[in-house]
Amino acid sequence: MARYLGFIIVVGLVVWCVLDISRSEDDERLGVHPALWMALVVLVPVLGAIVWILVSRGRRASARQDGSARPARGPAAPRRRPGPVAPDDDPDFLRKLDEERRRREQDTGDGSPTT
Repeated sequence: MARYLGFIIVVGLVVWCVLDISRSEDDERLGVHPALWMALVVLVPVLGAIVWILVSRGRRASARQDGSARPARGPAAPRRRPGPVAPDDDPDFLRKLDEERRRREQDTGDGSPTT
């Protein structure tokens, strides 16, 4: 088993790099097509993987310093939609509820809420 450990590590590194390349942004790849990066990593495994890691991590670090970086990605980090998450976080929804409550109170005339 120890004889194959180096081979297993290199294969794992190549697979990880290929997946990382496929999920990367254009600026992280320096504008190079992902197929070219993948070819470099697969054809020259150790050197290609090291070059990819240095380039992509360097670009991600510089983007974070500029403040233009996205939040750190996990394996399945969904992109968050802007706006309220729940109805009680939505000011328009709360305003409409308040208007509806006031309208019901005016209809009853006594100020007590109806059930």
